[in-house]
Amino acid sequence: MSSMVHKLPVSQRLGFSIGHVLNDLTASMWFSYLIIYFHQVKRFNNILAGLLMLIGQVSDAMFTPFIGFESDSTVGICNLGKRKSWHFVGTLCVIGSFPFVFNKCIECENSPDWAQFIYYAPFVVIFQFGWASVQINHLSLIPDLTPDEGERVELNGMRYAFTVISNLIVFGVFWLLFDLNDGSKDATMLSHTDSDRFRNLVFIAVAIGIVFSFIFHLVVREKVKCNQEMVGEEPGSSENLVSTIEASMLQKTLMTWRCWLKEFQFYQIAVIYMCTRLFVNVSQIYLPLYITETLQMEKDNVAVMPLVVYVSGFFTSLVMRPMNKKIGRKATYLVGIVFGVSACVWMFFLTESTSKQTYGAAVLLGIGGSTMLVTSLSMTADMIGENTESGGFVYGSMSFTDKLSNGLAVTLIQFLHPCTACCPHCNAYYRTILAFVPAGVAVVAFIGLLTLIPTKIGTRKKHCKYLACYDFNFWVKSPIQKKMRRLEPIVNNGAVKSQENNTNIYYDTEDDVKQPLLRKKTPSINNS
Repeated sequence: MSSMVHKLPVSQRLGFSIGHVLNDLTASMWFSYLIIYFHQVKRFNNILAGLLMLIGQVSDAMFTPFIGFESDSTVGICNLGKRKSWHFVGTLCVIGSFPFVFNKCIECENSPDWAQFIYYAPFVVIFQFGWASVQINHLSLIPDLTPDEGERVELNGMRYAFTVISNLIVFGVFWLLFDLNDGSKDATMLSHTDSDRFRNLVFIAVAIGIVFSFIFHLVVREKVKCNQEMVGEEPGSSENLVSTIEASMLQKTLMTWRCWLKEFQFYQIAVIYMCTRLFVNVSQIYLPLYITETLQMEKDNVAVMPLVVYVSGFFTSLVMRPMNKKIGRKATYLVGIVFGVSACVWMFFLTESTSKQTYGAAVLLGIGGSTMLVTSLSMTADMIGENTESGGFVYGSMSFTDKLSNGLAVTLIQFLHPCTACCPHCNAYYRTILAFVPAGVAVVAFIGLLTLIPTKIGTRKKHCKYLACYDFNFWVKSPIQKKMRRLEPIVNNGAVKSQENNTNIYYDTEDDVKQPLLRKKTPSINNS
């Protein structure tokens, strides 16, 4: 058997890297401008604006485990493959809902805030379902496309590079929309007169995302997994077991969602990923408000300053693969924490007279956020390893913690806001939020990283390493012989002995589940 690993073609790598652009464009607007749009343009109550964000994040959190589980279980439609099928469905939902969020309330523009809140909420829920479907299945494609750790880091890096490019497009276009207007950009606050800018921006962003999504589905070819070829028999044939050498090798690494929930490392990585997303998203949400209300900078800086963050993040993402290879995942993540916390400390001491230094702090923020995000995603891919059959559940669970924590954090911040409209208290409030919240979650991530140091990412508990949730009722199609093979088991002293290779299969009595857990002692290939 050859151990050669075929490199992923350049077209596949580039095609994969643009598959999340629509999500990135919409997420950039969602996190950067939702609160400031409803706060300063639509003049929503702070709590209602926070609740709108909460509904979106909680919806996303609830959808992600379901989507991850179903993505692992389904086969796919129209030969797209299971990941690309869910990606396509999610794309349609995003296209059909997101433009309504940043447009005026149809026939209810002058209605009370609570009435408009009811109008916007359904579009937010549909958007978050679509966004979660695209995100989970795009991430799940990484371990499906390649087993090589270096290529997985590269795919994460390229994916993040296009995330940065997408954000650059959003902020660049928004800056142009200010620059090409009547010169009102010199004001320090947004107002209802800026609503057309947000409308134009959302239509441009969605149109660009549609083009990239089309190219992604045209170029990327999803591999057919062995576990997708297993088809159940009739319930009456529970005494039959089909086995091939290929299935024996696959069984050794198969894990289900129950197995993942028993892994302590699963929770360690989840904490790190959650804190990373909190760091990136909270700083992205409140940076525009910090700029306009705390530092009193010109309002076109709500586009310029995030642009600086993502430019620095883009160049940082280009060196992630060699850096991870040189010093390892954990040390690289620690470097990101240092840069991120330094940016928060710097921003805490800035005043209106020193506001120009915000550009330097924004560069550090971009370096820290990019390093932490790319490395945490690579840690997740390393933890999944060869267990791509349940990768959707893992990424869905990670995203669940991310979305729920973000929604709760933003709602709490909005609830604690010192005033309904803008007032002098806002100045100190947004300084405190931008300094202490991202820095605080970075410290929590550091503690999670410390607990991870003694172990190697990707190791399994003994009982999950060799156990697989197999039913007696399945068929396996051999990729070598291209035909169905069926083996009758021989019951011998409580064990099921396969006639194919005379190996024993034992029931695992530790877990009481509907499908029996089996452990198969597979002979060495060298001895076969």
